[in-house]
Amino acid sequence: MRPSSELQVLKAQFFKALANPVRIRLLEMLVEREARVQDLQKTLNLDQPIVSQQLARLRASGIVVTRKEGTTIYYGVADPMMRELLRVAKSILNRQLVGVRSLLRELAVERGRP
Repeated sequence: MRPSSELQVLKAQFFKALANPVRIRLLEMLVEREARVQDLQKTLNLDQPIVSQQLARLRASGIVVTRKEGTTIYYGVADPMMRELLRVAKSILNRQLVGVRSLLRELAVERGRP
């Protein structure tokens, strides 16, 4: 594989690791502060196995790291730039939604509905 191809594969794997709504919700919390599984579970109102499974996927991808304090394990993001990535993704999606809303308004006007 060419070096650029290898980088593209790594990028695809990175985005694939993010391609789950629960993982995104976890990351949105973890960019704010470290948390225990129990904290995440309670806040997201999800069962512990689901939270643990998704955290394990994020950890295996190097997106999330752990820190042990006594017997307590805290999860956090591996790179603080994850906050910026989530912000940029939200901004892109908001722009797309604005465009869709605009098209829907135009269609409504064409059909005679304001």
